[in-house]
Amino acid sequence: MKIIVINYRYFISGGPERYMFNAMELLQSKGHTVIPFSIKHNLNRKSRYEKYFMSPIGKGDEVYFCDYKCSEPKNFIKILGRMIYSFEAKRKLTKLIKAENPDIIYCLQFQNKISCSIVDVANKYKIPFVQRISDYNQICPNRFLYNSKKNVICEKCVNGTLWNSVIYKCYGSFLMSFVKMLSVWFQRFCGIREKINAFCFTNQFAMQKYIEAGYKKEKCFLLPTFFNQNLIEKNLNISYEPYALYIGRLDRDKGMETLLKAFVLNKKPLRIIGFSSERNYEMELKNMLKNKKHNIVFLGEMKFIQMQKILAKCLFTIIPSEWYENLPNTLLESYALKKCVIATKIGSLKYAVKDGETGLLFEHRNEYDLAKKVDYLFEKEDEAVQMGENAWQEVKDVYGAESHYEKLMKIFNIL
Repeated sequence: MKIIVINYRYFISGGPERYMFNAMELLQSKGHTVIPFSIKHNLNRKSRYEKYFMSPIGKGDEVYFCDYKCSEPKNFIKILGRMIYSFEAKRKLTKLIKAENPDIIYCLQFQNKISCSIVDVANKYKIPFVQRISDYNQICPNRFLYNSKKNVICEKCVNGTLWNSVIYKCYGSFLMSFVKMLSVWFQRFCGIREKINAFCFTNQFAMQKYIEAGYKKEKCFLLPTFFNQNLIEKNLNISYEPYALYIGRLDRDKGMETLLKAFVLNKKPLRIIGFSSERNYEMELKNMLKNKKHNIVFLGEMKFIQMQKILAKCLFTIIPSEWYENLPNTLLESYALKKCVIATKIGSLKYAVKDGETGLLFEHRNEYDLAKKVDYLFEKEDEAVQMGENAWQEVKDVYGAESHYEKLMKIFNIL
């Protein structure tokens, strides 16, 4: 089978890209031809198909939206086109389809940087289009179901008007919030969700939210992310040293302030791996700790090959997210290295972490409850180790590559 895989990044900057390269490797190992379609970027992996890739919006080294100089007219016009409807995407994907004659398109992320025009191309050439949903972008203009101004969960756009995102400036400014709202509205106006053949969700919670927002149940399929065991270093020694570990973005929606407050309360050792996509926010976090007694160390950004050695030695990991999340790669990585997880009791996390079996759950934004759960695992190390063993069994049984492949091909074959 020839499969075009679409994503607006062809380098790893987070979970969706890690999944993309893992999925491509898995499909290729099964004899399929995998053809990437993306945007040119200085960090991209090399590909013989990159001549079909779209031009970068800026200089080709920007990663997050805040990196783009939106005040420059040329950049703003290009961003506008990518958010609403890109004719460049249409032309480039058409050339790729004519050259390769694919059987199916598997799309990860097109919002904001590629645009929904690619769905029309697939429809024109009668190529089934499957989209993997890894956020809430198509039912919430800011993609998190989270009001970053008030730092609270928000579902106003799920069943209400999209104008809420403009009223609350969910995308920064009134102008950019309006443009983002317009892009979501335009997709609905053009019937994009009706033109897409199937939607794959990483977790039951997100799938239910989309169905609640009007997506047809018969088009929605549960397809949890899988963990690529080949990423783990051979002969990696698993141990349980007395420190907790956080891996991920250092942003407000990730619950970083709740995390730091909990570890200031109990003075337990915490190591933090990651970086912030919000300008100056990491410095704000470090300033929170000034003149306070704590045992918190920021280790910076790391590639998985580096971080797995630290992950392999920790007692447990923490996912303190304050938005609903989907299925974080950090959770699967922890499970794969026999580490239990303390997570917020909301969204997909309350299903992915089995309380008392593969980890512990704490109340949303409650640093006292988090500190209590952290203390428990430090005091009951044997239980932390046993839950880590349970987590390892879970990643093998539920999040294995073979299971994922079978489910994905079942979806492809019914279209």
